Amino acid sequence: MSEINDHDRPLIAVPGIRSASIAGLRRSGTVAADKILEAIFRAGGDPVIVPPGPRITHRLAPFDGVVLPGGADLDPATYGAERDPRTEASDPVQDEFDLTTARAVIELELPFLAICRGMQVVNVALGGTLVQHLPDSHIWHRECMHQVWMESGSAVAQAMGGRVVEVSSYHHQAVDRLGAGLQVVGRAEDGCIEVLEHDSAPMLGVQWHPEDNADTAPHQQALFDATVERARLARARRDELGRALVRTKEN
Repeated sequence: MSEINDHDRPLIAVPGIRSASIAGLRRSGTVAADKILEAIFRAGGDPVIVPPGPRITHRLAPFDGVVLPGGADLDPATYGAERDPRTEASDPVQDEFDLTTARAVIELELPFLAICRGMQVVNVALGGTLVQHLPDSHIWHRECMHQVWMESGSAVAQAMGGRVVEVSSYHHQAVDRLGAGLQVVGRAEDGCIEVLEHDSAPMLGVQWHPEDNADTAPHQQALFDATVERARLARARRDELGRALVRTKEN
């Protein structure tokens, strides 16, 4: 990739994850995985961590795109289910922030990549549900590499350059009933839903962690590249609209 002027880098929001303890700090903090930030920067974007807080639609308005990261299990109450004993402890503040962020991203029509929990959050935000613990299969989703089969016309398959890809997987929950506007375009061999798209929103949704090996696997980096390129085009359209409005006022 040729050198990119920092001014030309689309702003990519990364919702931060609350942490009660961070090495080197005396208090709690908000973090994002270096692997995600590095993949966004390699793609030509400028990643910015957005901490939990109110008025998220207003706060996201200056951004050109979003990456919704992985994380801990969602509280089953957010999708109307009783807690399975294998579901991990939840952070209600984080859950509310992430769900609100997902709805705001779709409302603002921002291009976005939803990773693992991020894809699950989108599904729940749109009225869907989750499998709280995947049944045993020959694929150990919690920590393994496995293949995903995608529909040839899907945006994720097009971005990655193929219908069958090897992915880095770390999850024990998965999408169950689909939220409004979502469709399944990729699965693992055991039937687990691995790729979602939205009827109208510019979404790339994957159940795996492309950031894990994006620095060495171009087809995984391609998901960040595609998201940043979509964000660049969205900013260009917005800038052109702004210039057109100025010309109209001047005339």
